[in-house]
Amino acid sequence: MKIRTLESLGEIPSSQWNALVQDGNPFLRYEFLSALEHHRCVGERTGWLPRHLTCFDDQGQLLGAAPLYIKSNSYGEFVFDWGWAEAYRRHGLPYYPKLVSAIPFTPATGQRLLLAPSAQRPAIARALIEHALKETRELGCSSLHWLFTTPEDMGPLLAQGLISRLGCQFHWHNPGYRDFQDFLDTLTAKKRKNIKRERRLVQDAGLELQILRGTEASETQWRSLHAFYCSTFHRLGGMPTLTLPFFQEIAMMMGEQILLVLAREGHRAVAGAISFQSETTLYGRHWGCRADYDSLHFEACYYQGIDYCIRHGLQRFEPGAQGEHKISRGFLPVLTRSAHWLVHTGFREAVADFLRRETPAVEDYARELAQHSPYREQRSGP
Repeated sequence: MKIRTLESLGEIPSSQWNALVQDGNPFLRYEFLSALEHHRCVGERTGWLPRHLTCFDDQGQLLGAAPLYIKSNSYGEFVFDWGWAEAYRRHGLPYYPKLVSAIPFTPATGQRLLLAPSAQRPAIARALIEHALKETRELGCSSLHWLFTTPEDMGPLLAQGLISRLGCQFHWHNPGYRDFQDFLDTLTAKKRKNIKRERRLVQDAGLELQILRGTEASETQWRSLHAFYCSTFHRLGGMPTLTLPFFQEIAMMMGEQILLVLAREGHRAVAGAISFQSETTLYGRHWGCRADYDSLHFEACYYQGIDYCIRHGLQRFEPGAQGEHKISRGFLPVLTRSAHWLVHTGFREAVADFLRRETPAVEDYARELAQHSPYREQRSGP
């Protein structure tokens, strides 16, 4: 086996990378990650320098890979380590650069160790992780982070000495609903009534919602959607890192995995939501609106997605990071995972101690929120 680092995915064929992606995960597809590179959504400007790891056999066949980036900040990660960076600063030590295995600007769980079906899978995983640890030292990085990992990936990562960290999101699970009303019938009367009221408010406002695939949206519609996406960041004081050409490229290359919700008032588009889908899961990602319309966010970002999942037989809906308000609308707390390794022995021990105390607190938080389930019968998250 030979490990090779890539400063661009363009250095290998798309077919080899995509052959390692499970469940058709849209964010791990070569087309998504390479479009980020083509349109400078990653790079010096945003502080995400590609440093992808690949593992080849002697015949040049790709056996494994890991999306990896040199980070000069902690933006767009959604596993917050600002406190760790501040502790380094107070001690006169640089926290950046660091190495991060993640999907830029995307808090969605998925493979971070992309492995070909083979009896060598454990050895390939170990080789990738060991090389990442080696790169961390040789590049002068403070630390190595694997974010939103699958439970399957955590085993090899912990075996190499990385430290586990838990987070919490809110996901919707489809046990096989016949339609949206069938879903509503499983909720308590109060929650069912509230969802019906919110949907009715959108209808009464005279708003029309249009569902489109990425391939179906016109250039004008994509311009509107991108403007909505940017408006959310501008309103919150953030920086919109995804460009219109990026969205246009992925619409052309993988538009069948992009779901768009456009809200119109008469002939004018007033809001939009952008989601992605795998073979089993819908991922809500971006939203924006021209003005404040009562309950339109819930309709465009949650209820339309739930309805779509039911009609198309998708098993899960992950609407993004944070948001306890999602519970009353059918989403339940689910633990997410990450793994971390710090070069500095003292800080590694301090972070390990912090995580030993943080982990039960996160578990308690998820359990407490689960007690506020909107369902008539108690159920756990997916």
